[in-house]
Amino acid sequence: MRGHPDNGTIRVWDPLIRVGHWVLVAGFATAYLTEGEPEWLHSYAGYAIAATVALRVLWGLAGPRRARFSDFVTGPGRVFAYLRDLACGRAERHVGHSPAGGAMTVALLAMLALTAVSGMGTLAAEEGGGPLAGIVAHAPEASNGAGHDADEIRGEHGETEAGEAWEEVHEVAANATLLLVLLHLGGVIWASVAHRENLARAMVTGRKRA
Repeated sequence: MRGHPDNGTIRVWDPLIRVGHWVLVAGFATAYLTEGEPEWLHSYAGYAIAATVALRVLWGLAGPRRARFSDFVTGPGRVFAYLRDLACGRAERHVGHSPAGGAMTVALLAMLALTAVSGMGTLAAEEGGGPLAGIVAHAPEASNGAGHDADEIRGEHGETEAGEAWEEVHEVAANATLLLVLLHLGGVIWASVAHRENLARAMVTGRKRA
């Protein structure tokens, strides 16, 4: 992390972290707001999320210092202590993720992964498509008079029981992710005010106050 002679800042977030962060923002917003219509846009947003989460996990194991999980993943005691101190106006400033920010990063990655995988499971179970096709059971469409068994498996709207289960998990995970996103935004604003620095801008420029 080299200092910048003009403004006294240091480089904290590498390009992969910054680009990945905004890809996840755009991908989740697109997938959530489209709600499956058009399906291709919803699906590709989900694929972008899945690929970015996988890359971020790998980068968290092998990337530079501030990207690594070992730099910011702590126990719940430190997370709650940081939040308590933040509420009291005496929280320690962290150059990388704070304990609360680290916990939120892990929670968001886990929930985004669950949302993406359950979306792929839904697509595989209901339409026999996507990366999980052939892994997740798919009931074939009924045709002519030989489709009574398939009709029994499929519900009134053409959905299989497995498809309905995957879809329910997908919906719960997506809504839980949205809740985490809102908490994350609140935390970023709160910490930015407390530490007198623009954390959102730092995720664009990659630089923070030394």
